[in-house]
Amino acid sequence: MGGSAAISLSLLCLGPERKVKCYNGYFVNGYVFHTEEYGHGRKTYNSGVCIKGSTSSEFEVDYYGRLEEVIELQYHSEQNRVFLFKCYWYDTTDRGIRVDPHYGLVEINSKARHRNVNDVFVFAKQCQQVYYTYTPSFRKDRSRVDWLSVLKTKPKGRNVVEEDDNEIEECDEADDNNSIEDEDENSD
Repeated sequence: MGGSAAISLSLLCLGPERKVKCYNGYFVNGYVFHTEEYGHGRKTYNSGVCIKGSTSSEFEVDYYGRLEEVIELQYHSEQNRVFLFKCYWYDTTDRGIRVDPHYGLVEINSKARHRNVNDVFVFAKQCQQVYYTYTPSFRKDRSRVDWLSVLKTKPKGRNVVEEDDNEIEECDEADDNNSIEDEDENSD
């Protein structure tokens, strides 16, 4: 093992530093995420989070939530840092989620919180962005007032364009926000 790799490994073994940094937003995977508190009252909604998951059964389950905090853990070295999202997770069991069999539209019960409230952190790199909205036809139906439709958004910060000679060209869009960007996104 090389000298720099051994040093990095030994620094990781010490665990994270005691102080952390918190941010209102974060740019990762082509999405601009904002905490729910920061985004409250704004025209855009950037706090919806989705991560791919699976259960012990044959069915794959996506987990849906709202971003509450963006946390940076530092591991005793500038290049050893990890970004975590602390999220409020919705229940993804039958009482908290349903999928329209014909259209595939996912609906979440906004009042049903995931049972394991101690498991609230995920790596920022695992997340995709979603938007929650009321289905217009359900606004009048009081039995469905707590249900939200889930719309998956497409990444905006980076467009990948395939050229004729099978090379991939990446184009970054300008972004005027005070959020921190993932360095791995810009190191290509």
